[in-house]
Amino acid sequence: MDHDAPSRVHARGAQSGALSSRFDAQQRSTDGDWRDHVATLDGPPVKLRTTVTEEHARSILSFNTSPDIGFDRSVNAYRGCEHGCIYCFARPTHAYHDLSPGLDFETQLFAKPDAARLLRQALARPGYVPQPIAMGTNTDPYQPIEHDWRLSRALLQVCLEANHPVTVTTKSDRILADLDLLRHLADRQLVAVSISVTTLDPRLATLLEPRAPTPMRRLTALEQLRAAGVPVHCAISPIIPAITDDGLEAIIARIAEIGIISVGYIPVRLPHEVAPLFREWLAVHFPDRAAKVMNIVRSMRGGRDNDPAFFTRMRPQGVWAELLQARFRTACRRAGLQPERFVLDCARFAIPADWPEAPAQRQLL
Repeated sequence: MDHDAPSRVHARGAQSGALSSRFDAQQRSTDGDWRDHVATLDGPPVKLRTTVTEEHARSILSFNTSPDIGFDRSVNAYRGCEHGCIYCFARPTHAYHDLSPGLDFETQLFAKPDAARLLRQALARPGYVPQPIAMGTNTDPYQPIEHDWRLSRALLQVCLEANHPVTVTTKSDRILADLDLLRHLADRQLVAVSISVTTLDPRLATLLEPRAPTPMRRLTALEQLRAAGVPVHCAISPIIPAITDDGLEAIIARIAEIGIISVGYIPVRLPHEVAPLFREWLAVHFPDRAAKVMNIVRSMRGGRDNDPAFFTRMRPQGVWAELLQARFRTACRRAGLQPERFVLDCARFAIPADWPEAPAQRQLL
């Protein structure tokens, strides 16, 4: 037995507390939870439990000026994500709270119970100009805790009341619980949904995204949303070389069968602490090809684990990237699919007169 081989943390994506973060003054090597390493002290490990802490934020609407992102504002009712996707580019945000982007990110979660009220306040401010609000840009709005907190549903309700356009990105079929609201939003051209499908292999999905719904459940959600008249897009994201890329054509063929016509893909990105966590995951689950995977990733990212530059961060370069693009275009052409840009209606926006957050002068409009 190789005592130096990395051990596996079951039912979680990250395999450690983390590898020190950029904002950790003490440069700790664990996430501070004794249960993560209790096996080295007292025998069998204790099951890691998910905790949710209420966060009473002062605002909920975030704005960005990134030139290569298709939205300028977003809303996130949760911090951290129990899905535990090892590749999640949002993991580094937990470092701002002196928590690890590793196991803390998927076990120590935050919920903002005032999210709907704060959104009403933001929309009711004098001079506010509507543009689509993006939900799910940081952590998944339909991760498991949404079942109890229902914050994403409350945000959709606010958008419906104000006729405000919204986009939703998720990898969960839990979004179907809000199909009633999504139908009404879609009738007014106010919503578009994107669901990511990384692989059709349920076993591989369990390793990559241990607490996310299975690929088949996501395909079902895509089909049901389409049938309900909700504009829907399938994101094959991320594509991981030598791990998931061999399933690209099968995913495209499958979504074509269920009537989805809009599809896109994004090769894996490994910003900040995600890179060492991902390498650790490879060492645990795919030690035979870990070096190959990282070599291909670096070949697309200018010789680095990650390229943070605008535009090129979303458009990797090199032979492998060109081959992937050619495969994607060929598969889409055969299946009759194409990238589609959903245009949402901003002209309907109006503050309801019965909103307590609305200033009196806005209520009179």
